[in-house]
Amino acid sequence: MDVLSDVLAVLRTGRPFAARFSLNAPFADHRRSHPHGFGVQVMVRGDAFVTTEDGEVIEVREGDVLVTPRGSAHTVVSDSLGAQPVTECEDETPAGLIVRSADDPDASHVMVCLAYDLAPGRAHPLLGAMPDFTRIPADPAARPGLAGAIAMLETELRAERGGGDTLVPALLDAVLMYLLRAVLEGNDRHCGFDGWAAALTDRSIGAAVQAIHAEPARQWTVSSLGEVAGLSRSAFSRRFTELVGQPPLSYLTFWRLTLAARLLADTDAPLAAVARQVGYASEFAFAAAFKRDFGQPPGRFRKRAPACDPAVPAFQREAVPV
Repeated sequence: MDVLSDVLAVLRTGRPFAARFSLNAPFADHRRSHPHGFGVQVMVRGDAFVTTEDGEVIEVREGDVLVTPRGSAHTVVSDSLGAQPVTECEDETPAGLIVRSADDPDASHVMVCLAYDLAPGRAHPLLGAMPDFTRIPADPAARPGLAGAIAMLETELRAERGGGDTLVPALLDAVLMYLLRAVLEGNDRHCGFDGWAAALTDRSIGAAVQAIHAEPARQWTVSSLGEVAGLSRSAFSRRFTELVGQPPLSYLTFWRLTLAARLLADTDAPLAAVARQVGYASEFAFAAAFKRDFGQPPGRFRKRAPACDPAVPAFQREAVPV
C-alpha cells in the first residue's frame, strides 16, 4: 500500500457520506462544524460564495472544488450579498450514505458534497498540514482524472440505478485520491499544502516515509532509514524532522500505534499478534506504548472502540432562508 492510500484507509472511520443538492438562488446553505470530518464540495453548476466563521469570503466558481479537512463550519451563499449574517433553521440532512436530489435541469445551482469521518485524536500530519479551506480551481485539461471521477460520481448520485451503494463509495475514494494528488504534484502546490506534503514529494524523505509505511514492523533505526533516504544519519534526522514535524522514530511509533488501533477496532486478532504485526517484540512493550499514546490499555480500547454506524451521517447541513 502507498502512503496516500494508507492515510485514507487507516484514519477514516464509519461510512462515507455523499450528497447531491439542486438549489435555486437566492439561498444560503449552512454547514455545521464537524471537527473530525474531512469534507469536499464540488460546484457542479453555478457560482457561489463561501463565508467562514472568521468572516473570510471565498468565491467558488462552476467546476471548482472546496476542501475542508477539519470540517470547519461555513455557509454557502448564492451571491455576495448573502454573505451577510443570516438566520439559521434546524433542518438537517437525512441520515444515510447517499442523498440524492431530484434532477432539476432548471436549478440555478447544483452541488455535490462528500465527507469522511476521521478517527478522533489521530490526525495524520498530511491532513494537519492542510489549511481549513482550500479552493481547487476547475481545470479539466490539467486534471482529467479528477474531472472524470467527479462527473461519474455526480451521474451516480443523480441516477436511481442498482449498484449505487457500491459505486458511490468507490468513486468518492477516487475523487479524494485525485484531489490529494492535485495538491501534492506539479503546479498545484500553490494551494497551500506544505509541511508533511513537502516530505512526501521530497525524493529522500519521501523514500523513508514510504519505507515506514511499507514495512511498519521492521526494526527501523535512524541509520537504516537514512540509508533508504541516501543521507547521512544526522542530515536525514534533521531533514525528516524539519519536513514531517517530528523525528523519524517518533513518526514510526505514531504510525505503528495508528495501525494497531485500526487492527484492534476491526479485527479479533490476539493482542500478541497485533503487537508483532506493528513491530513490537512483546505484548507488554506494545501495551505500554499504546497506553502512553491513547491513555488506555489496548484491551480496554478494543472494548470501547465504536462500531461503524451507518445511521449516523458524517455531514450535517442546514437550509438557511435568505
